[in-house]
Amino acid sequence: MYRVYVCSCFGITEQQVRQHAEGGACTPRQIASACKAGTDCGSCVRRIQALLGRGGCPRPEIAEPVLSRLEEAA
Repeated sequence: MYRVYVCSCFGITEQQVRQHAEGGACTPRQIASACKAGTDCGSCVRRIQALLGRGGCPRPEIAEPVLSRLEEAA
């Protein structure tokens, strides 16, 4: 099985990031809370952001209300 590692510090794969996103972790900070990815050297944070931005977060209904409130406040 071929594994693409996102976080070398903690051995976190793309598949694991996607699994956490499916479970509701839709920001890099939430991913970090779920599996520590991005909490050591930080070099994987942009990759995590890219994964979440490309459909890694299948629950947009969580993000949409927050985004709409931010837009209203601006």
